[in-house]
Amino acid sequence: MAFICGTCSREFTLPSAVLAKYPNWTPKQCMDCRDKPSPAGPAKAAKPKSKGSSVTRTQDLTTAEVLARFDGGPAHGIFTDGSSRPNPGPGGWGAVFVRDNAVIEQRHGADPWTTNNRMELTALIAGLEMAPPAESVIVFSDSQLVVNTLTKWARGWEGRGWKRKEGEIANLDLVKRAWELVQQRPNARIEWIRAHDGSRWNEYADALSTAHLRSEV
Repeated sequence: MAFICGTCSREFTLPSAVLAKYPNWTPKQCMDCRDKPSPAGPAKAAKPKSKGSSVTRTQDLTTAEVLARFDGGPAHGIFTDGSSRPNPGPGGWGAVFVRDNAVIEQRHGADPWTTNNRMELTALIAGLEMAPPAESVIVFSDSQLVVNTLTKWARGWEGRGWKRKEGEIANLDLVKRAWELVQQRPNARIEWIRAHDGSRWNEYADALSTAHLRSEV
């Protein structure tokens, strides 16, 4: 199937595997236009720095650079993060398990065509897989959607045969796998953490999730 780019007006196509992943999605731009930086606009006065505005919002730091720059936030737990650029587009995920600010285990990966939410769920799955089944541990995610899915909605969806009143459940394959792991680890607690707020291990998970963009993790 061919599409018309809303920016350059050229005809473009996408692989059938990509279109099958996202039924009813109509792309608005070709990849060439999506990857182009936006034209520079008029200069604006600098705004005061606010929560959620650490340097990692605009820079892809390595894990070593994160450790050198940040020391705030929880020192224990499992921290997960995922993203795609653009969305949908190439993406990555990362998860790190730490005790007393020491890395016990870490994992990361990438997908050539995905979405933010799929990468966030994949990261959380990896984090839950690292959690010892009998150990009390907090698994952190900076995606409120993922946290709410597993702490508020999944049990009801399962009880209704994995259906929801508003329509299909997005990323059901990953939701079901994550929910299975949640049930296998009753002592693991899933909590939201603010993104790009200087929390060392959330920033570290973010660096793992973007490792596919760099030559160095």
